Amino acid sequence: MAKAYEVQGLCVDVSYLVMGPIENNVYLISDGVGTMVVDPSCDAPRILEALGDAKLDAIVLTHAHWDHTGAAAELRAATGATVYASAVDAAEVEQPHAGFASRTAAPCPVDVRLSHGDVVRVGNMQWKTIATPGHTKGSMCLFMVPPFGNHADGLPVLISGDTLFAGTVGRTDFEGGSMREMASSIKKLAKLPDDTVVLPGHNDLTTIGAERRRVFAHFGDEPS
Repeated sequence: MAKAYEVQGLCVDVSYLVMGPIENNVYLISDGVGTMVVDPSCDAPRILEALGDAKLDAIVLTHAHWDHTGAAAELRAATGATVYASAVDAAEVEQPHAGFASRTAAPCPVDVRLSHGDVVRVGNMQWKTIATPGHTKGSMCLFMVPPFGNHADGLPVLISGDTLFAGTVGRTDFEGGSMREMASSIKKLAKLPDDTVVLPGHNDLTTIGAERRRVFAHFGDEPS
């Protein structure tokens, strides 16, 4: 069985695999009714093994880089899960170009194109889409608070992709990146509650409160 790390204390059940050449966090999220995978980096069979008997309902892509989409097409073909991506990055998911390290992912149809403020409903979960350009033009985060999820006393959750990390922000020197847009996106995230647990695309998990002093202060922590 593929080893998945479990995250405790959230408003929804979250586990994750660390996968691929640059150690992406691939999240498996369920409320007991619906199940989603976020940013399937590679190795669809390993992800399916980690899911066990759970039916995969949704594949959510925070942005179009190959290390976040590499197994999406194979997972979609194997499970029939609905693929969600931002409307801005969807074309790149469907027709990838060589990205950083001159690598590409397999083309994957995008079933639902998301814009800022849209809600992704999987099972009883309701995730609010936050457009966060900066790392790519179409980067997005997803935010959920209780009572949505299956633990009413659990903490809110932000899926941050490659926008916000523990102690830093995503790179802006790739094609489509912009530090000006990143700064605006970070100010959006400064609106969220301090106890929100942040699930980033790489490295350690963190909280909005921790990043208020480590990251937000560098951009001006008053939301715009």
